[in-house]
Amino acid sequence: MAFVAAPHGLVGSSSPESQPMVNNVKDLERAEYGTFSNRGFQVALGSGSEPIDEKGVVFSCWDKWTGRSAECATLAFLFLQLPQIILNTKNLLAGEFAALFAVPWMGQLTGLLGNLSLLSYFASKRERGAMIVQGVGVGSTLIVLMQLAIAGAMPLPAFGVTTLAVVLGYILNILNYQKIVRPSIWQVWEEAVTIGGVTVLPQVMWSTFEPFLPHSLLPAIVFGGGILCLVILARLGKLSERMLLHVGGASAWTATLLFMWGPVAQMWTNFLNPANIKGLSSQTVLLAMIGNGLLLPRALFIRDLMWFTGSSWGCSMAGEGILISMYINNCVSAGLFWIVSTGYVSGIVCSWHVV
Repeated sequence: MAFVAAPHGLVGSSSPESQPMVNNVKDLERAEYGTFSNRGFQVALGSGSEPIDEKGVVFSCWDKWTGRSAECATLAFLFLQLPQIILNTKNLLAGEFAALFAVPWMGQLTGLLGNLSLLSYFASKRERGAMIVQGVGVGSTLIVLMQLAIAGAMPLPAFGVTTLAVVLGYILNILNYQKIVRPSIWQVWEEAVTIGGVTVLPQVMWSTFEPFLPHSLLPAIVFGGGILCLVILARLGKLSERMLLHVGGASAWTATLLFMWGPVAQMWTNFLNPANIKGLSSQTVLLAMIGNGLLLPRALFIRDLMWFTGSSWGCSMAGEGILISMYINNCVSAGLFWIVSTGYVSGIVCSWHVV
C-alpha cells in the first residue's frame, strides 16, 4: 500500500463528535493523523437542546455520506497490492526478472514504513479495524519487496533488515493492543518509529535522483541526528510544550510524506526506464485512485489539511499521474485511460461541492 494515506476516519466511527480534543501534549492524540479541531462541527450542528433546521439536516446527511465513503475505501486499500503481486509472480515464473525493476523498491519501502508508523499509532488507540488495514498493508508490501529481492531488484541486506523490523513491529503492536507490553518498551518503539521515519524519508528522497545526485548519506545523518537529539531532550524534559507537540506530530506527518513520495519515485523510474513500465499493474493504479478518491470527500468535509494533502496527492500522482505515463508509453488502452481520466475530473468536481 505504498500510495495510501489511511487516516483515522477510515474505520470505526468517523463522525466529528468521535474525535475529541486532547489537552495533554504528551498524548499522541494531539498528533492524531489528520485531526485538527472539531469546534466548527459543534457550531454547525448546534447543541442538543436546539431544533435542527434544514441546513442542519443537510449537514448531517453530508456527514453520514462522507463517513460511509471513507469506510468503503478500506476495500480498495486491502486489495491495492494484489494485482502487482500477481503480475510479479507471473514475471518471476516466466523468468522475466527485468520487468520487476520497473517497481522501485525504495518507493515500496516508503509505503511500508508509513503503514508501520500508522499501525503503531492505531495500536495505541485500540482501533482494531485500522490496525488490520495497516497490518495488511505492511504484509502485502513486504511480499512485493520479497519478490523484488528474488529478482535482484532490491538488495538482500536491505530486505533482511526490513523483514526484521516488520516482524518486531507486528509482535510489539499485537502485545500493545492486548495491553501486555510494558509502557516503557512501547515508548521506545514509538520513538524508534519516529526516528526511523524522519531519518529514512530525506535519504529516500535523495537516493531517488541518483546518479544525477552524488551518492551520500548526509541527508539521513543530518535529519536522523536532529530528531534523535529532540527525542533525547524530550526524555529529559528540556523541550517546551510547543516543541513536544511538534515532535509528537512528526510521526504522522512523516507517514503522510512517505506515502506521498511513493508515486514520485515511481514517476521518476518511469521517466528513466520507459521500457520497464510494462511491469506495472494498471489495476494497482486504479485501486490507488479509487481508494484515495473515496477519502477526498471526507477530508474536504471536515477541513482536514493533512488528510486532504495525502489523499489528493495519492489520487492525482499515484493514480492519474502514473496512468498518464503508462498511456504515453502505450501500456494501457486509450479507452481505459479516457474513461478513468473523465471519472477523475468528475470526482474532483463533485468532491469540491463538499467545501
